[in-house]
Amino acid sequence: MSKRKKGHTEEHENIERWLITYADLITLLLGLFVVLYSMSQIDLNKYQQWISAFSQLFGGGGVLSSGKGILVTPIPPKSSLDAIANSSKPSSQQNLEAQLNAVLSSSIQSKKIMITTSTEGLTIHLLERLLFESGSADLKPEAKAVLDTLAEILKFLPNKIRVEGHTDNRPINTVRFPSNWHLSVARALNTAYYLMGKGVPPEKISIVGHSEYKPIAPNDTEENRAKNRRVDIVVISTQSGVLGKISN
Repeated sequence: MSKRKKGHTEEHENIERWLITYADLITLLLGLFVVLYSMSQIDLNKYQQWISAFSQLFGGGGVLSSGKGILVTPIPPKSSLDAIANSSKPSSQQNLEAQLNAVLSSSIQSKKIMITTSTEGLTIHLLERLLFESGSADLKPEAKAVLDTLAEILKFLPNKIRVEGHTDNRPINTVRFPSNWHLSVARALNTAYYLMGKGVPPEKISIVGHSEYKPIAPNDTEENRAKNRRVDIVVISTQSGVLGKISN
């Protein structure tokens, strides 16, 4: 029989080491499922709280810490609308104007939309060739696409919104629209109703028809008359004189 050498001790194998790895895995899976549950909720305030808590759990890096793991407004253009919903939320006319210029850039460049600001607030001028056929108050498909994008922004603003219909000075006299008053009101009404159908709270909206009496250009050329045939969406400043923050 062989004898063991003195000073030699048999190494004891730790057969329970796998339990440590298993426990770590269970902890990570638990964190993952809680995060997935929180991501399914619409409340962004709660979402941001979970982001802060679980960023620490997972080391403070990656998608969670950036706060960009959810597309809040998944309609084109995604990048600009996500920025509005998740990061630099407009708190002034200047910021809101910059955001609108980004999401409506193609329509602005094609001169179908103009954006102006004043002491009253910010005005989005939607020209007739974007919204309606001549002498009609029925929204075009292109107009609905633009209004879908606008609704995703306007419904989160606390500000009052006034939808105004305008015409040029050429008279109209049809069975449906006996005057420019009728046409301007119908266009404002249809635009406002569409926005309300897309989630803009109706208690924030007022509807006005101005007929030909508030032009933004002289009615002396066809180009100027085209500018006057429009629907204006006026985001009215709060009592403090600036636009409120988006709240959701």
